[in-house]
Amino acid sequence: MKLGPVELPALDVPRLGLAAFRRRLVFHGVFLLLALSTLALALLLLSEERQRSQQRYAQGFRKTLGEVAAQLRHPAGQLALLNPGLGQGPEAAQVPLRLPYAAIDFDDPNKARQAMELAGCGVRWRNGDSLCVAVGSNAYAGGFVYLVGLLDTPPLQPREQGSIELSAVHRARVSVDYRGQVSQWVAPFERLERPEREPGAARPEPPEATPAAAPAAQRGRLTGFVDHGDRLEVRDRPVRDFRGWLWQEGPCIGIGTSTSTGTSTTASTGPDTRTTEPCRRRTLISIRLPVEVFREALFARPAPAWPPADLAQMRVRLRLLPPGDAAPLFDSTTPGAAPAFTLHDLRAGLAPGETLRIEHVAGSSAKATGQAPAPITLRGASAEALPAPHWLLALIRRLPGADAVGPLQATDTVDASHGRYRLVLDGSLEAVDQGLAATATRLSWIVGAMLAAIGLAWLTIEVGLIRRVAVLTRRAAAVSYNMQDPQVDRRLGDLNVADLRGKDELGILAGSLADLLQRVKDSLRREHIRAEQERDMWHAVGHEIMSPLQSLMVLHGDPADPSHRYVQRMQQAVRVLYGTASPGEAIESATLEVGTLELDEFLRHVADNAHFAGIEGVHYASAGRPVPVRAEAYSLEDVVTHVMRNADRYRPPGTPITLSLDLADDTTARVRIHNPGPAIAPDAIERIFEYGVTDPGADDSDADPQRERRGQGLFVARTYMAKMGGTIRAENVEGGVVFTLGLARAA
Repeated sequence: MKLGPVELPALDVPRLGLAAFRRRLVFHGVFLLLALSTLALALLLLSEERQRSQQRYAQGFRKTLGEVAAQLRHPAGQLALLNPGLGQGPEAAQVPLRLPYAAIDFDDPNKARQAMELAGCGVRWRNGDSLCVAVGSNAYAGGFVYLVGLLDTPPLQPREQGSIELSAVHRARVSVDYRGQVSQWVAPFERLERPEREPGAARPEPPEATPAAAPAAQRGRLTGFVDHGDRLEVRDRPVRDFRGWLWQEGPCIGIGTSTSTGTSTTASTGPDTRTTEPCRRRTLISIRLPVEVFREALFARPAPAWPPADLAQMRVRLRLLPPGDAAPLFDSTTPGAAPAFTLHDLRAGLAPGETLRIEHVAGSSAKATGQAPAPITLRGASAEALPAPHWLLALIRRLPGADAVGPLQATDTVDASHGRYRLVLDGSLEAVDQGLAATATRLSWIVGAMLAAIGLAWLTIEVGLIRRVAVLTRRAAAVSYNMQDPQVDRRLGDLNVADLRGKDELGILAGSLADLLQRVKDSLRREHIRAEQERDMWHAVGHEIMSPLQSLMVLHGDPADPSHRYVQRMQQAVRVLYGTASPGEAIESATLEVGTLELDEFLRHVADNAHFAGIEGVHYASAGRPVPVRAEAYSLEDVVTHVMRNADRYRPPGTPITLSLDLADDTTARVRIHNPGPAIAPDAIERIFEYGVTDPGADDSDADPQRERRGQGLFVARTYMAKMGGTIRAENVEGGVVFTLGLARAA
């Protein structure tokens, strides 16, 4: 007989007090205190650092304003004040700047270079070239644009007197684009044979004072013509107001020089080898450009504002071209130029959140024009741009002892040639908090790692040791508590400590207790199984005896029959045994002797004798020919009887039960048992064949009042059909329910 496991009742667990878990509480408290101490230490350090940062910021606040004022008092700063709209883009080398003096003495190389360097107007390139494009501070100084450049160039090829071909000489090309008018000039280099006649030039040294090895310097003028190309017309005349000078120093920029070839030599790593390169020299160019738009404005009324409001729209371009069609030696539109110092450069010295206002107080230029420059506001980098999470910033702002220095503001004045300026610097402690938050963000990983290590240690000890101890404590207390119950065999169902096994001390202890409990449980289960087997055996026997006893009761139903009393006593005794437990296991373990059975004759016999089993109105529709099948006669009769008895229970009174034989194919024969009773619920069609499933709402008024329905008839039918290799199923049809038995046909 096949028996399943017997589930024991649940185990009662007693309520344990705090004393049983005090070590666990101490352990949790220690780790919690350690985590809180780590957080408190981090907050304390953060609070102290915030106070120190605010104090340092307050101390350095006025120093920042002093540095800004010092920059503006420098000539470069004075130039930036004169040109507040000076840009920093790629066109910075092409926009004229306003100088702090009326004009540049462009005829004197020393004064021209000094004016460029003192004013700081030069725009520099990576190769060392620089160029200053500027206008004077006085509109009545002629309305010129000055170009002063310091370049590195090779020896220059001058233009011969009277030559009209310019492609064979060094020449400068200059263009001015302003208010839709474009002026272009070409200025070939013309060497001066007598340097002493050069305006502003120093007297040359006597020939005997010049060393023989010193290279010769070049000086000359740049004569301006209206640009029509690289060839002059016979009628072309120099532009009168275009003036330009060029001075080239003698020494080459290199290690060695050669005066005869005009080249510089650089020694290489190999013996007796030298690399020859063109000798490049420092060259100063000074040019004055006439601008007709400026001159025309001088005669307008009212007096023109100087500098013009649209001066930043002017574009000046200078190119120094070599002989031929080679690339220019210098081009002011070459990208990568570093512009002159501007007011926007002051932003680099401002801390995040700081604001600098530059206000023009008074000056001669404002009085002359009746206009004062608009105030300029510069802001440091946005404090919000610093990478810091919002939660950390909000935490820093809530720390105690904050904002002790209060709001910050400092003022200073800067005197310039064109007026006085007032500087107002406003500080912001928000920037201090933002910067501290950005720093704390990086350090928070360390605090987070410490907390993670504490949490990991707690989790390891809690899961690996403390939790197992607590579980073992509860279960051991449950064993002690339930061992006092007189029915202890029914109180050990849920006690299991096998999951606490391990190689450590606690695991060995849990393993020993698990083995002991398992032996106790096995003994209890064996006793329960033996008792269940005995009850199931009696129930199976009682169930099988009940059907023939029902027939005997019909045959000997007369109370006067001497057999009636003994049959009734047998039926009562079996009913007592049968009502004790379910015979499902006994039925499933039954063995059937399957052989060849003539099904048509068998069904006719069952239908004719159905009334002996208490089932009236059974009709059989014969197949009309023998149908041998594989089955066991008594078991198949029990199956058909159980199905008919079930149909008899649900059919309306007086309606027939119909048996029919259907030959589905050459291998299968089907027996259909139809009754006009109510339909079976769709969700119960499969469940009705399970053991113990019955319909409590069925009408049992005609049944034996002493007979108890246990829901095992259809279970027996399905079990026996399976053992005979057949099938049974139920389906709802129009006008009732049909049970179909499928049997294998015999050869």
